[in-house]
Amino acid sequence: MTAIVLPARCDRAAAEVLWPELVGAMGNGATRIDASGVEHVGQAVLQLLVSARRSGGGAVITASPALLEAARLTGLDDELFEDGEV
Repeated sequence: MTAIVLPARCDRAAAEVLWPELVGAMGNGATRIDASGVEHVGQAVLQLLVSARRSGGGAVITASPALLEAARLTGLDDELFEDGEV
């Protein structure tokens, strides 16, 4: 399983850097995304995470409180996380 660690600030610039890494990881089965250190997350990274969950072998995301709150506020919590996965 490939692992990707997200930066503390996940804005559009971070999404542009992360996109090629996520695309490369998707071909190798499930991907583990460590978002436990995320303090700020923007729409572009949320979109990337949804895409990662839906693509290839999928993705398992370990979320920070900030990411959990952003997902809840945008209605993406069920899309990004399964029960017991956080």
